Amino acid sequence: MSPGTYNLAAGMATSGAVTGWLRDLTGASYSSLTDEAAAVGRGAEGLLMLPYFAGERTPLFDPDARGTVIGLTLRHGRGHLYRAALEATAFGVRHNLEAMRSAGGSGKRLVAVGGGTKGGLWTRIVSDVLQQAQVLPTHTVGAAFGDAMLAAQACGVSCEGWNPVKSVVEPDPGAAEDYGRLYELYRDLYESTSHIAHELAGR
Repeated sequence: MSPGTYNLAAGMATSGAVTGWLRDLTGASYSSLTDEAAAVGRGAEGLLMLPYFAGERTPLFDPDARGTVIGLTLRHGRGHLYRAALEATAFGVRHNLEAMRSAGGSGKRLVAVGGGTKGGLWTRIVSDVLQQAQVLPTHTVGAAFGDAMLAAQACGVSCEGWNPVKSVVEPDPGAAEDYGRLYELYRDLYESTSHIAHELAGR
Protein backbone atom coordinates (compact mmCIF):
# COMPACT_ATOMS: atom_id res chain seq x y z
CA MET A 1 0.00 0.00 0.00
CA SER A 2 1.06 3.57 -0.61
CA PRO A 3 2.17 5.61 2.40
CA GLY A 4 -0.68 7.46 4.07
CA THR A 5 -3.37 5.16 2.66
CA TYR A 6 -5.56 2.53 4.28
CA ASN A 7 -7.69 -0.35 3.12
CA LEU A 8 -11.17 -1.47 4.17
CA ALA A 9 -11.80 -5.16 3.46
CA ALA A 10 -14.89 -7.33 3.73
CA GLY A 11 -15.83 -10.85 2.78
CA MET A 12 -18.99 -12.90 2.67
CA ALA A 13 -18.72 -16.55 3.67
CA THR A 14 -20.73 -17.73 0.66
CA SER A 15 -21.86 -16.33 -2.66
CA GLY A 16 -20.77 -18.56 -5.51
CA ALA A 17 -20.95 -21.49 -3.11
CA VAL A 18 -24.72 -20.99 -2.72
CA THR A 19 -25.28 -20.93 -6.47
CA GLY A 20 -23.06 -24.01 -6.83
CA TRP A 21 -25.07 -25.79 -4.14
CA LEU A 22 -28.32 -25.06 -5.98
CA ARG A 23 -26.83 -26.19 -9.29
CA ASP A 24 -25.69 -29.48 -7.76
CA LEU A 25 -28.97 -29.94 -5.89
CA THR A 26 -31.16 -29.41 -8.95
CA GLY A 27 -28.87 -30.91 -11.58
CA ALA A 28 -29.49 -27.88 -13.80
CA SER A 29 -26.78 -25.89 -15.56
CA TYR A 30 -25.92 -22.35 -14.53
CA SER A 31 -27.26 -21.07 -17.84
CA SER A 32 -30.63 -22.80 -17.33
CA LEU A 33 -30.91 -21.53 -13.75
CA THR A 34 -29.98 -18.01 -14.84
CA ASP A 35 -32.62 -18.02 -17.60
CA GLU A 36 -35.28 -19.31 -15.20
CA ALA A 37 -34.32 -16.76 -12.54
CA ALA A 38 -34.45 -13.93 -15.09
CA ALA A 39 -37.98 -14.97 -16.04
CA VAL A 40 -39.14 -14.84 -12.42
CA GLY A 41 -38.52 -11.14 -11.80
CA ARG A 42 -37.66 -9.07 -8.75
CA GLY A 43 -38.41 -10.58 -5.37
CA ALA A 44 -38.65 -14.14 -6.71
CA GLU A 45 -42.44 -14.03 -6.34
CA GLY A 46 -42.32 -13.71 -2.58
CA LEU A 47 -39.11 -15.56 -1.67
CA LEU A 48 -36.41 -14.12 0.54
CA MET A 49 -33.14 -15.84 1.40
CA LEU A 50 -30.36 -15.34 3.94
CA PRO A 51 -27.20 -16.64 2.21
CA TYR A 52 -25.44 -17.62 5.44
CA PHE A 53 -24.95 -21.25 4.44
CA ALA A 54 -21.49 -21.33 6.05
CA GLY A 55 -22.06 -18.76 8.78
CA GLU A 56 -21.25 -15.17 7.89
CA ARG A 57 -18.11 -13.13 7.96
CA THR A 58 -18.53 -9.38 7.56
CA PRO A 59 -20.40 -7.48 8.76
CA LEU A 60 -22.14 -10.00 11.07
CA PHE A 61 -19.10 -11.95 12.30
CA ASP A 62 -21.44 -14.82 13.14
CA PRO A 63 -20.14 -18.36 12.46
CA ASP A 64 -23.47 -19.76 13.67
CA ALA A 65 -25.62 -17.81 11.22
CA ARG A 66 -27.47 -20.18 8.91
CA GLY A 67 -29.05 -20.14 5.48
CA THR A 68 -32.74 -19.34 5.51
CA VAL A 69 -35.46 -19.32 2.85
CA ILE A 70 -38.79 -17.78 3.77
CA GLY A 71 -41.98 -17.46 1.74
CA LEU A 72 -41.92 -20.87 0.04
CA THR A 73 -45.11 -22.12 -1.56
CA LEU A 74 -45.89 -25.04 -3.85
CA ARG A 75 -45.74 -22.78 -6.90
CA HIS A 76 -42.06 -21.96 -6.37
CA GLY A 77 -39.44 -23.82 -8.38
CA ARG A 78 -35.70 -23.86 -8.86
CA GLY A 79 -35.70 -20.59 -10.81
CA HIS A 80 -37.32 -18.82 -7.87
CA LEU A 81 -34.74 -20.26 -5.47
CA TYR A 82 -31.89 -19.28 -7.75
CA ARG A 83 -33.24 -15.75 -8.10
CA ALA A 84 -33.60 -15.51 -4.32
CA ALA A 85 -29.98 -16.64 -3.91
CA LEU A 86 -28.70 -14.01 -6.35
CA GLU A 87 -30.73 -11.31 -4.63
CA ALA A 88 -29.57 -12.49 -1.19
CA THR A 89 -25.92 -12.11 -2.10
CA ALA A 90 -26.66 -8.66 -3.54
CA PHE A 91 -28.27 -7.69 -0.22
CA GLY A 92 -25.13 -9.00 1.50
CA VAL A 93 -22.98 -6.75 -0.69
CA ARG A 94 -25.19 -3.79 0.21
CA HIS A 95 -24.88 -4.62 3.92
CA ASN A 96 -21.08 -4.74 3.62
CA LEU A 97 -20.87 -1.48 1.69
CA GLU A 98 -23.07 0.26 4.26
CA ALA A 99 -20.73 -0.96 7.02
CA MET A 100 -17.72 0.29 5.04
CA ARG A 101 -19.30 3.69 4.52
CA SER A 102 -20.06 3.97 8.23
CA ALA A 103 -16.33 3.33 8.82
CA GLY A 104 -15.36 6.14 6.48
CA GLY A 105 -15.15 4.41 3.10
CA SER A 106 -16.54 6.19 0.07
CA GLY A 107 -17.26 3.37 -2.41
CA LYS A 108 -16.91 5.73 -5.36
CA ARG A 109 -16.27 3.03 -7.96
CA LEU A 110 -17.49 -0.56 -8.04
CA VAL A 111 -15.66 -3.16 -10.12
CA ALA A 112 -17.23 -6.60 -10.61
CA VAL A 113 -14.97 -9.62 -11.16
CA GLY A 114 -15.22 -13.41 -10.93
CA GLY A 115 -17.72 -15.98 -12.10
CA GLY A 116 -20.72 -13.89 -11.08
CA THR A 117 -20.09 -11.58 -14.02
CA LYS A 118 -21.09 -14.31 -16.49
CA GLY A 119 -24.60 -14.29 -17.88
CA GLY A 120 -25.39 -10.70 -16.94
CA LEU A 121 -28.22 -11.34 -14.47
CA TRP A 122 -26.25 -11.35 -11.22
CA THR A 123 -24.42 -8.10 -11.96
CA ARG A 124 -27.70 -6.50 -13.00
CA ILE A 125 -29.33 -7.54 -9.72
CA VAL A 126 -26.38 -6.20 -7.70
CA SER A 127 -26.50 -2.83 -9.47
CA ASP A 128 -30.27 -2.63 -8.97
CA VAL A 129 -30.01 -3.49 -5.25
CA LEU A 130 -27.16 -1.01 -4.70
CA GLN A 131 -28.52 1.58 -7.14
CA GLN A 132 -24.93 2.00 -8.30
CA ALA A 133 -23.17 1.33 -11.55
CA GLN A 134 -20.60 -1.47 -11.76
CA VAL A 135 -17.57 -1.52 -14.01
CA LEU A 136 -16.82 -4.81 -15.75
CA PRO A 137 -13.17 -5.05 -16.82
CA THR A 138 -11.95 -6.99 -19.83
CA HIS A 139 -10.34 -9.64 -17.62
CA THR A 140 -12.51 -10.70 -14.69
CA VAL A 141 -10.04 -12.97 -12.87
CA GLY A 142 -9.78 -10.36 -10.13
CA ALA A 143 -7.32 -11.83 -7.65
CA ALA A 144 -4.57 -12.59 -10.17
CA PHE A 145 -4.75 -9.19 -11.84
CA GLY A 146 -5.01 -7.41 -8.51
CA ASP A 147 -1.91 -9.18 -7.16
CA ALA A 148 0.01 -8.38 -10.32
CA MET A 149 -1.06 -4.74 -10.18
CA LEU A 150 0.02 -4.33 -6.55
CA ALA A 151 3.37 -5.96 -7.29
CA ALA A 152 3.87 -3.71 -10.31
CA GLN A 153 2.99 -0.57 -8.36
CA ALA A 154 5.40 -1.58 -5.60
CA CYS A 155 8.14 -1.83 -8.24
CA GLY A 156 7.20 1.51 -9.78
CA VAL A 157 5.71 0.00 -12.94
CA SER A 158 2.70 1.76 -14.47
CA CYS A 159 -0.54 -0.27 -14.61
CA GLU A 160 -2.24 2.07 -17.05
CA GLY A 161 -4.21 0.06 -19.61
CA TRP A 162 -3.57 -3.35 -18.00
CA ASN A 163 -7.24 -4.24 -17.72
CA PRO A 164 -9.46 -1.80 -19.61
CA VAL A 165 -13.17 -1.43 -18.94
CA LYS A 166 -15.28 -3.69 -21.13
CA SER A 167 -18.74 -2.49 -20.07
CA VAL A 168 -20.68 -0.75 -17.31
CA VAL A 169 -23.80 -2.16 -15.65
CA GLU A 170 -26.16 0.70 -14.85
CA PRO A 171 -28.89 0.36 -12.20
CA ASP A 172 -32.59 0.50 -13.01
CA PRO A 173 -34.07 3.39 -10.99
CA GLY A 174 -37.43 1.61 -11.16
CA ALA A 175 -36.04 -1.17 -8.93
CA ALA A 176 -34.99 1.13 -6.09
CA GLU A 177 -38.17 1.15 -4.04
CA ASP A 178 -38.90 -2.57 -4.42
CA TYR A 179 -35.37 -3.67 -3.59
CA GLY A 180 -35.16 -1.09 -0.81
CA ARG A 181 -38.10 -2.72 0.96
CA LEU A 182 -36.80 -6.24 0.34
CA TYR A 183 -33.45 -5.21 1.81
CA GLU A 184 -35.20 -3.98 4.95
CA LEU A 185 -36.92 -7.37 5.24
CA TYR A 186 -33.57 -9.12 4.65
CA ARG A 187 -32.01 -7.22 7.55
CA ASP A 188 -35.03 -7.85 9.78
CA LEU A 189 -35.04 -11.57 8.95
CA TYR A 190 -31.59 -12.15 10.42
CA GLU A 191 -32.39 -10.16 13.56
CA SER A 192 -35.67 -12.02 14.02
CA THR A 193 -34.34 -15.54 13.48
CA SER A 194 -30.70 -15.50 14.63
CA HIS A 195 -31.55 -17.04 18.02
CA ILE A 196 -33.20 -19.98 16.25
CA ALA A 197 -30.25 -20.37 13.88
CA HIS A 198 -27.83 -20.35 16.80
CA GLU A 199 -29.73 -23.04 18.67
CA LEU A 200 -29.94 -25.21 15.57
CA ALA A 201 -26.21 -24.70 14.91
CA GLY A 202 -25.55 -26.06 18.39
CA ARG A 203 -27.25 -29.32 17.45
